[in-house]
Amino acid sequence: MSAIAAPADRRFRRSHVKPARRKRDWRAFVRPALQYGLLGVVLAYGAYRASSVGAYAHVLQIDRIVVAGNERLSKGEVLAVLNGLRGESLVWTDLDAWRRRLMSSPWVRDAALRRALPSTVEVVVSERKPMGIGRIGGEMYLVDERGVIIDQYGPQYADFDLPIVDGLAASPGDSGSMTDESRAELAAGLIASLRAKPAVARRLSQVDVTDLHNASVILSGEHAVIHLGDDQFLSRLESYLDLAAALHERVADIEYVDLRFDDRIYVRPASAPSAAALSALRRDKAALWRGKPAPPTVVPRRAKPVAGKK
Repeated sequence: MSAIAAPADRRFRRSHVKPARRKRDWRAFVRPALQYGLLGVVLAYGAYRASSVGAYAHVLQIDRIVVAGNERLSKGEVLAVLNGLRGESLVWTDLDAWRRRLMSSPWVRDAALRRALPSTVEVVVSERKPMGIGRIGGEMYLVDERGVIIDQYGPQYADFDLPIVDGLAASPGDSGSMTDESRAELAAGLIASLRAKPAVARRLSQVDVTDLHNASVILSGEHAVIHLGDDQFLSRLESYLDLAAALHERVADIEYVDLRFDDRIYVRPASAPSAAALSALRRDKAALWRGKPAPPTVVPRRAKPVAGKK
């Protein structure tokens, strides 16, 4: 029996169709391109900046130091202390360390260092002000109001018109300082108070602060020690100057005058006084003003006598 060929149904015929190609997303190319491009720009800018810093490195090196505020210290002395600062990086140098180095100079009370473009460091110095010539251990030193020793006194400081200050030495048990700050402050307060009257200040020759509660002075042209206590220095010294001529008329050679008591002036002659001299010393202030003796026997409580001491 022969087979019968049936016609093929085209609906069931597999068509040979090639698959369509997938379209690639354009964003897949753009994103990496932007990333690599940005990275390239950053690297290029960094290289440019590095080359610029290298090209202008000399501008960032300190090659100029400006000094201001110095009076006794010369510019050369300040620069000698700052030796090595020139040539360092203006940006990275430690100015605080250089300031501490400058503060080690006894003349420098305070100092400020600041940067100034393109390659400058400005130095402002505040110097210590000597208040007197301290006599310590047989040597003479310039000292400030806190007792800090600035330098040994010598001919180079002859232009200073300063009083000699005794009694500044620190006690042996104190920390390594050679001077006692409290005594220095007492002397400084006395000297500063007299500056209000330049005529009085110019007469000050010596100050002694051995007794912390009794500052004593010697005036130029006189040998008498004048005890002023620890306050009212100017008013007490002026009262002595007002009466000095009358006192010296009665006692030619005075060892000391004590002005610490408001109602009395005590005078001690340098040598044993005679009975007449002792009688002349017992005077009230009003009598000394008039140049006439007060009654020698009875002194009213309200009176202000001048009492003599042996």
